[in-house]
Amino acid sequence: MKLFYSETSPYSRKVRMLIHEKGLASRIEAIVCNPFAEAPELLAENPLGKVPTLVLEDGMALYDSPVICACLDSLDEDTRLIPEAGTARWQVLRREALCDGILDAAYNIVMERRRDVREQSSGWISEWQGQIERALQQLDDELAGAARLDDEIALDDIAQGAALGYLAFRLPELDWRGRHPRLARWYDAFSERESMRATRPA
Repeated sequence: MKLFYSETSPYSRKVRMLIHEKGLASRIEAIVCNPFAEAPELLAENPLGKVPTLVLEDGMALYDSPVICACLDSLDEDTRLIPEAGTARWQVLRREALCDGILDAAYNIVMERRRDVREQSSGWISEWQGQIERALQQLDDELAGAARLDDEIALDDIAQGAALGYLAFRLPELDWRGRHPRLARWYDAFSERESMRATRPA
């Protein structure tokens, strides 16, 4: 299998963390690419030109991190990070979606701020910041991941680690740690995992 990824993409980081946690690295060729530059090898597999993109052994290309994570999780039944059924499954997938929503809003802010200052929309930036804050407050209130700081983590923990890491990396001025100390303590502990250290963006 081949994984096209960017070292600074939080969506790529989520997939790479899952690969690390499940011990799948030896089965996957990791290919660093820049989706903002001409990347013909990536475009040949994903018409959207986005990372992460996973090419399976049969040649099928998968894209969007939730789809890739679900596929990779199914490869090893012994260490499932997505429960197979019941309420636990939907709780994990719901929190993954919430964390991905944080990433979407944060990414939009980062891209908007790269536009000419005269063309930036303060209204949209404010809306995206509101989405992030409301989602962080829900995660802080739930702190479901805090009970799984041992080896029994799930995909939602990985998604939460990737989302908080991206905020710290790209939007430190939001100061989410100051407003959500419980979530900050969770993140500090989770950041000690090898999967977080090995995928930290430079």
